[in-house]
Amino acid sequence: MSWGESFVLDTTIRYWEKARRAGIPVPEDFGVFYRDVEFMGVQRHLKVLGIFARINYRDGKPKYLADTPRFIDYVRKTSQRYSELSPLMHLIERLEGPTIKVGYTF
Repeated sequence: MSWGESFVLDTTIRYWEKARRAGIPVPEDFGVFYRDVEFMGVQRHLKVLGIFARINYRDGKPKYLADTPRFIDYVRKTSQRYSELSPLMHLIERLEGPTIKVGYTF
């Protein structure tokens, strides 16, 4: 199960506000703080993907591979938001294929 973006954003804002009030050294600009949170999230999701791959290929236990689309989706969505992560987005699109974009014009 993944948390929705609105829940994550709300929770992150609440933490950032409480941290500032408590004197914890967080960036004054919430945008900078949120980017740092998302970059850390990408790092953690890549680590999990690597662990799941290792468990599959080395240990012959493929059951965790069923969860990989959720982690890849997070990395893909987050890397699309930041130009610094565009090389990662291109790599994922090369390996997984591009996302199908649906839009309507009226």
